[in-house]
Amino acid sequence: MSETSVTVRLTQRQDYQFDNQFGDGLPELLTDEPAPLGQGSGPSPMQLLCAAVGNCLAASLLFALRKLKQPSGSIACEIQAEVGRNADKRLRVLAITAQLRLGVSGDAIEYLARVMASFEDYCTVTGSVRAGIPVTVKVYDVQGVQLK
Repeated sequence: MSETSVTVRLTQRQDYQFDNQFGDGLPELLTDEPAPLGQGSGPSPMQLLCAAVGNCLAASLLFALRKLKQPSGSIACEIQAEVGRNADKRLRVLAITAQLRLGVSGDAIEYLARVMASFEDYCTVTGSVRAGIPVTVKVYDVQGVQLK
């Protein structure tokens, strides 16, 4: 059962360029395929997928930390998508790796183990994407110590 729905409208500008309208007074976003198909005038659909996963994970991590009144500092995230051919020789996203970095030391987080064990459960996008694409998540603190 759906609790809500999200609608995005796309209108072709030219060739592989599309204006993405999100409604509610939000600015439009131009998307485009990279060369040789498009001109690379905006993010590609693959980049948008990576951005959606990364943004959702970072927001979920922040939510979990704030829920327990823990510090986060400035959270950063880097997403890499492994792209390759499937059995039918079609390009597909084969795997996604997310690396999140907190702006504080892991020692500053009292409930670190609890946060690391639960924050991904809040991420709607990653949970949905994982149904078809393996997603690996790593979390580091401000000193580069791996926390997850």
